[in-house]
Amino acid sequence: MARDPKSGITSASASDDISVELSLRRTGMSFQRTRMSADRTLMSVIRTSLSLISFGFTIFQVFQKLRDQDVITHAGASRNFGVALVLLGIIMLVVGIIYHVQFMLGLRQEREMMRQAGLVHGESRFPPSFTLITAIVLLLIGIFAIVSMLFQIGPFG
Repeated sequence: MARDPKSGITSASASDDISVELSLRRTGMSFQRTRMSADRTLMSVIRTSLSLISFGFTIFQVFQKLRDQDVITHAGASRNFGVALVLLGIIMLVVGIIYHVQFMLGLRQEREMMRQAGLVHGESRFPPSFTLITAIVLLLIGIFAIVSMLFQIGPFG
């Protein structure tokens, strides 16, 4: 006779009890799938932001170096375009992080309300989001890059 130590449900339990237990587990797993989906959405924001930041920084650096070596005399428009791309990447990343945090807080609140109503088990917690940590680190790198570009200081100067 199979027994689940957490719920007290066994293979000999009433079919209605087994059905309710399975439903509670499916609901709990759906929260985990939704959390992972939110992480994947943030990963797509990270990819796009990283592309914008790196491409903008590269454009800026190339035209800066060409101007420094007197290959070209004026690189203002290209440099401004590079700065604009980096700023766009940073803004996109900030908006993505804010959206992700708001969504996750709402998901946690919904899960807690369902747990209190007895509609889902409360044992599993959401682990820390490594995707969110990565997004914050990329945001800091982007901020350092834009400061370096605008003021010619910092680690990327």
